[in-house]
Amino acid sequence: MDHLLFYTALVALLAALAAGWALTLMGLPGNWLIVATAALYAWLAPTGGITQIAWPTVLATAALATVGELVELAAGVWGARRAGGSRRAAIFSLVGSLGGTLAGAALGIPIPVVGSAIAAVLGGACGALAGAAFAEHTLGEAAGHSMRVGHAAFWGRLLGTGFKSIVASLLAVIVLGALVS
Repeated sequence: MDHLLFYTALVALLAALAAGWALTLMGLPGNWLIVATAALYAWLAPTGGITQIAWPTVLATAALATVGELVELAAGVWGARRAGGSRRAAIFSLVGSLGGTLAGAALGIPIPVVGSAIAAVLGGACGALAGAAFAEHTLGEAAGHSMRVGHAAFWGRLLGTGFKSIVASLLAVIVLGALVS
């Protein structure tokens, strides 16, 4: 592999790691971007030397990303269900969190560099709250119960996003560690 192509692949890998981590904060499948990029690098980049990524490393990152996705999904649903919410509240919580994430990322918070990411996380949690509370309210539940379910969905979404972001950080460390070991 000539030097220009190698350095291009290395820079693209680093950019994809950063983008994947940022997408994870926004509730998008950033962990899978990290895994896909590591797999592409393992396939196309050097098969020897200090800058290689082995296939067992790619498989380990895929397993870790799967765990992150499952925990995020379970945390959001668990939040709504823990407070006595219906299946409908859990589904609306997921839909609301996606809409809230997109709205939060689009609106942002006027904090340099991290404002959009913070707004996306908070928007997703507020969307989960709104979705779950709306679902319970339309089922005829009392306002207090609807808000308890929404509040639990809010915290479930925050915990799920936090765990998934930790997984994204671990994925980036694993991939970077594979490059230098």
